[in-house]
Amino acid sequence: MKFRFLFSLIVLVFSSSLSFLNAQTVDEIIKSYYDVTGGANWEQVNGMRMTANVDQGGMKIPVEVVTLKDGRMYTKITFMGNTMTMAAFDGETNWSTNFMTMEPEEGTAETSENSKRTINEFPNALFKYKELGYTATLMNEETIEGTTCHKIKLDKKTMLVDGEEVPNIEYYYIDKENSVPILVETEIKSGEMKGKISQTSLSDYQEINGVFIPYSTSSGIKDGESQVIQFEKIELNPTVDDKEFKFPKK
Repeated sequence: MKFRFLFSLIVLVFSSSLSFLNAQTVDEIIKSYYDVTGGANWEQVNGMRMTANVDQGGMKIPVEVVTLKDGRMYTKITFMGNTMTMAAFDGETNWSTNFMTMEPEEGTAETSENSKRTINEFPNALFKYKELGYTATLMNEETIEGTTCHKIKLDKKTMLVDGEEVPNIEYYYIDKENSVPILVETEIKSGEMKGKISQTSLSDYQEINGVFIPYSTSSGIKDGESQVIQFEKIELNPTVDDKEFKFPKK
């Protein structure tokens, strides 16, 4: 009886030791994600242009998203023959097109400051979190729609909300089998959706010039509706005129 108990104890301790040895650290998980999606090839990527036709109530709306390594970005849509800038950042100022007047409008100083704080995250904040001064923490595993995932909490630089510094935290759910994120969550800090959880699902990873990028995204509110965008074309290192990012002063 004592021998059987001792044997069971040894097996339990040995199994626990193996589990400890096999457990991945947060840096190993991020490194695996980096390597699987392109590794050093990412160093050659200075920007992306992504285009899609989004189905909105049976109407196809062309969408163009451009993001550059230096932090500049814009999202444009074409609706009823008019091309409008839904969001843009030129490195200093956030701006967009007012859908009522069709005139460009500058964002607040606060939104521009928040954009400046994330200016060096391209192509992904996880890849360079230490360089950015962020903190990544490995949390308990979670299952997302049947897929077992590593959950990583990413504490970024604080953001400004109504003049106050507030935490800026993202949660990444990384598919354990394929080592790629399938969901990103963050809490909305302002506006009528304040306090709700924003979710972006990522899927349909495809290879472009040595890096793998999700061609399908679904963005929305947790337990609410979401908008699916299936990108038709993704171009790396696009040539874009600087004026496309700049706020068009009158």
